[in-house]
Amino acid sequence: MSWHEYTYIAILTMAAFAAGSILIFMPKKQRWGDVLILLGIITMAIFIVSFWIFLTRPPLRTLGETRLWYTFFISLAGFITYKRWKQKWITAYSNGFAILFILLNLINPETHDKTLMPALQSPFFPPHVIVYLLGYSISGASSLVAIRGLILYFRKAEEGKIKNLLPLADTLVYTGFSFLTFGLLLGALWAKEAWGHYWTWDPKETWALITWLAYLLYIHVRQHKSENYRLAYQILAVAFILLLVAWFGVNYLPAAQSSVHVYSRQ
Repeated sequence: MSWHEYTYIAILTMAAFAAGSILIFMPKKQRWGDVLILLGIITMAIFIVSFWIFLTRPPLRTLGETRLWYTFFISLAGFITYKRWKQKWITAYSNGFAILFILLNLINPETHDKTLMPALQSPFFPPHVIVYLLGYSISGASSLVAIRGLILYFRKAEEGKIKNLLPLADTLVYTGFSFLTFGLLLGALWAKEAWGHYWTWDPKETWALITWLAYLLYIHVRQHKSENYRLAYQILAVAFILLLVAWFGVNYLPAAQSSVHVYSRQ
């Protein structure tokens, strides 16, 4: 399946996510909402696998290709969180983000060829990017929890209702942080094989470290200032912005012109 079929996949997936996100709030139609959301997730997974086979390489080279994975992972993370913690709103938010990234791929079509530069032919490259995108998705879901917590705070909702979101945020952060840590380690191994150095303070590496430290700061605050839920939510909200910068925002910074990661623009 080539990129030419993406438009049809995108329309089907967006329709499934949108309709499913509405139906889960209707008690008599919640099951159909679950089915539609799962349909969207599975459809995106099938396209990623089919596109991988078509390219004969992992679809991880361009920003558009990484958005495919993020669409899949963020919707999957939202759905699992919703089913595990009965938080319907988070799968709706996650699906909204998934739809946004689908639209970005439709608005900004890219050229997807089958070639890979030598540095990307390392066996560490696919797991490094996949683990990172999974970490980004779960960490992004934790930031959605934080944003909801801040909204409730500024709306002066009951304190208990605001604090009740913290255990969910903690679980997502700990899980996402684990994947970000593995991503950093795999990236160092890849860099050593591809360029001869584990760490070079490349702009992409630096912002990835900054993002990792932001989520580590949240963990520190939760351990030592557990009652300061507003600060915890604010850190997660800022961490999500840093995550987006590390993922693709850094590509537009002047320092990125000399980055070894500029391949991701194409």
